[in-house]
Amino acid sequence: MRVEERASTDQVRQGRERYVPRGVATTDLVVTRAWGARIWDAEGREYIDFAGGIACQNLGHGNAAVVRAVHEQVDRFLHQCFMVGAYEPYVAVAEKLDELWPGNAATKTLLLNSGAEAIENAVKIARAATGRAGVVVFDRAFHGRTNLTMAMTSKLVYKQGFGPLATDVHRAPAPYPYRGVSTEDALHGLELLFKQDVDPQDVACVVLEPVQGEGGFIPMPPEFIHALRELCDTHGIVYVDDEVQSGCGRTGTIWAIERYDVEPDLLVSGKTLGGGLPLAGVTGRAELMDAPHPGGLGGTFGGNPVACAAALAVLDELSAPGFRERAEQIAKLLRTRLDEIAAKHSIVGEVRGLGAMLALELTEQSGDASKAVTSAAREKGLVLLSCGLYGNVIRLLPPLSATDEELERGLGILEEALGDASSG
Repeated sequence: MRVEERASTDQVRQGRERYVPRGVATTDLVVTRAWGARIWDAEGREYIDFAGGIACQNLGHGNAAVVRAVHEQVDRFLHQCFMVGAYEPYVAVAEKLDELWPGNAATKTLLLNSGAEAIENAVKIARAATGRAGVVVFDRAFHGRTNLTMAMTSKLVYKQGFGPLATDVHRAPAPYPYRGVSTEDALHGLELLFKQDVDPQDVACVVLEPVQGEGGFIPMPPEFIHALRELCDTHGIVYVDDEVQSGCGRTGTIWAIERYDVEPDLLVSGKTLGGGLPLAGVTGRAELMDAPHPGGLGGTFGGNPVACAAALAVLDELSAPGFRERAEQIAKLLRTRLDEIAAKHSIVGEVRGLGAMLALELTEQSGDASKAVTSAAREKGLVLLSCGLYGNVIRLLPPLSATDEELERGLGILEEALGDASSG
């Protein structure tokens, strides 16, 4: 089966079954085209996309500026390992990320291929800068699928059977108000961790998503993030802000941490950063970023020039006049309608999120109902994703280029699917 032959849905599904390992979980949707906030399957059926390739398309599929930048760079060269020969797009992305840094520090940036790789390098940088080994992460965290980031991730399905995992990773509670974990509870748990398991003087970094992504779209309360920043300052711990899913405009501001008025030490970006191409970054205070020795950081494809060209277009779009205003309009529309929907359907326990990064948590701590909802929605023409430790959270990641009509249409389908699940 060759791609140019325009394989049928059945051919792709059969090929997937034969040639792709079962560990790569997929739906039965076969996509052949995408544009804006819509995707089309092999039969030509159109769907509203509320998944965005798992937050990789905040600007929408086929963004004109991104596509143009990619074509222009492809005509120059596809690859030139930055360690062999430096090139302007890599440096330009680092310069732009310095300009968009959520604080006053002078920064430097390391570019990589994926969010997991970037998190792993953030830990390396923190360890080199502090001379310490310990890493503190939180309940319901998702940081990746490499050996170290599996140890940092708080969901069994991503690491079961893959041990032994990396050591010196310590987990603390995170606030989860809907399920009864307050900021006070979480800080008490962190205090216990430092009394029972690891001396804070042995901790290199604390890694936190300002809005937990795979963990259930749980925004961290401002008082928790402020307390964590103070704790890091007290003990000389590097504060790592994981913005792989919450960043690049997903919450309205370019970085979610901007909404908390807290400056991190290192910020990890990814997903939408590459505009659909693999790219992630670690940006941080220059003196921290310079801690590893020459040759200690790098990678063959990290900061690929085509991905960098796309990223420059993405970052320009995110910082353009009107982007935040439109994102806030979308957030208001989504939140208003989700609150209305939740009021009508008793299976919905909570609407939550930050800006346009919103979700519905279903009351039952099981993935059965959410599976029924996402399946029914897809049958009706809407692509949705679930998340959460129990798989009972339905997350909304529509492109921020979506029209009001597309958003309303998708929300209407979501409401119908919830109704089907409630009565089924």
